[in-house]
Amino acid sequence: MLDQSAPTATGPAPAKLAGPAVQHLRQVLLWPLRLMPDRDEGDARAPWQRLRDLGAASPWREQVDEYTGDPAQFHERHYNEFVTFLPYVQRFLYGEGRAARLQRDADEQGAPMRVFRRRDVARARVWPHAGADPIELRVVHVDLYFFFDVDVALLNVEFAAEQLPLRVAQELLYRNGRAYPPGWDAGGLPQHCHFGVEWLSPDGRVLAKSDAAAREVFLAHVAEHRSPRISSHWAWLLEPLVPDHSGATGQLRYRQIEYYRMPTMAYLAIDDPRLLTRSDFVRLGLVTGAGGEGELPYAECHLADFEARHCYDRFWSSHGAAPDTRYLCSGRSLVVVGRADAPFFCCGERGVLAQFRHPHFMIFLIAHFQKAALLMFSDRLAEALRRLNVRDANSVKRFKREIRSCFESFLRFTHRYWFHELAEQAQARALFQLTASHLGLDTLYAEVKERIADMNAYLDADSLRRQANTVVRLTVVTMFGLIGTVTTGFLGMNLLAEADAPLSRRMLLFAAVFVLMTVLTFYTIAKSKRLSDFLDVLSDERLSVWQKTKVLFAVWKSGDGER
Repeated sequence: MLDQSAPTATGPAPAKLAGPAVQHLRQVLLWPLRLMPDRDEGDARAPWQRLRDLGAASPWREQVDEYTGDPAQFHERHYNEFVTFLPYVQRFLYGEGRAARLQRDADEQGAPMRVFRRRDVARARVWPHAGADPIELRVVHVDLYFFFDVDVALLNVEFAAEQLPLRVAQELLYRNGRAYPPGWDAGGLPQHCHFGVEWLSPDGRVLAKSDAAAREVFLAHVAEHRSPRISSHWAWLLEPLVPDHSGATGQLRYRQIEYYRMPTMAYLAIDDPRLLTRSDFVRLGLVTGAGGEGELPYAECHLADFEARHCYDRFWSSHGAAPDTRYLCSGRSLVVVGRADAPFFCCGERGVLAQFRHPHFMIFLIAHFQKAALLMFSDRLAEALRRLNVRDANSVKRFKREIRSCFESFLRFTHRYWFHELAEQAQARALFQLTASHLGLDTLYAEVKERIADMNAYLDADSLRRQANTVVRLTVVTMFGLIGTVTTGFLGMNLLAEADAPLSRRMLLFAAVFVLMTVLTFYTIAKSKRLSDFLDVLSDERLSVWQKTKVLFAVWKSGDGER
């Protein structure tokens, strides 16, 4: 959707690398986050509106894409991306055109997706292990995606590098995109993530550093908040958005909604992909990091169906414009491997690189947005139940409002964002189905839909029960009130001829009758359940007079009370 072209590498060509070499590497991280409701309930602005209105206080700027901006910036790769998708997906991703853009600006709620970008981060310097030499990666872009009517945001970071040994590329893919360290070794060094990360500005200044080695800080945060602490360099990158469980102040707050390891896409241009072993493909496809020569990361029996479940080998042949191209998908990762000497594979305008960075990125984004939205709805249901206090009338009312709101939002999500088919092109359709099946989207959707429907059905049944109880009480009052009404109104006669009495006497009698009838009405309502049971028994011809009389006397017996 956006122009994501990257700068080309400069400088002399490095020496030829031993073993399989990755001539060009792209890694795209996509981090789904849940946006929390604004604590200032009087602020009705959408999250992206609040971010935009911060102005100079925020490094994020709304990105005008090629479809609604300057036509001179619209290139063939954008056209190829657009025509990949079916019309209803095109409307979701790109809106309705330039005329609709003007209307959208007038109606701020009409945009289905908004993209913000920060341009102050140019490179990332990483240390995969303690004592390792640093590796510098180019940061192609840092984007933040917002969606209308869904409290989810997706952080998108794209890295690029050239001339890397395959083992180094595998380690980068494995260690990049960890929101926080999963643990530490006996020496206190972080495991499974980079030992250190620095964000660098265009002039080389260090903007932020990671703090993965600060074990005590992470432990204390979890002990206090029962929520993991986001590593400092990721927290800095998202500012002015702040973690919901942190002590930081901010208008926009977020929570982790998925696994701490961010979904990733990778593009690897290799000298000769046929030199890669099955172990290499398994480690790339499942993003498990580097290992021993020819060693599988898991048992052979566990990986027996790896090619059938995770590989898309339509172009895995020695012929065609991009020979020896293989796609690997695990749901949380989408990796494409191909020949570095194939012009079509490396072409950023029409070739596989362009497809990877445009339509395939959008396919990956939609799948993970759908999953994040479903998890967000599930979280809302759980939180509504957690806050419910059945003994507090106000809590019950808030619970009902939240469930109704969740039900309505889920309906809008279904009709606006839930797609089973994105494209008719065989490759795009296959990649989406492969990603969606590994993510279990259909199963998750059915589960969340059933939960919301169950809660909504419960509220409907509860409302009908309350209405039925009200009707019963009114019916009982009417039935017993009818006796007095007919008795006193027989032939239009009054028992007491007080029409000519003094006004004060008439007012006194009126007040006395009013109080008496009010007390009698409320007493009848209080006994309406038992009186209703008596009426049911009275109408039953199978019961004797004595049995019916006992039920009548039971109206005034002490017992469990009204139900």
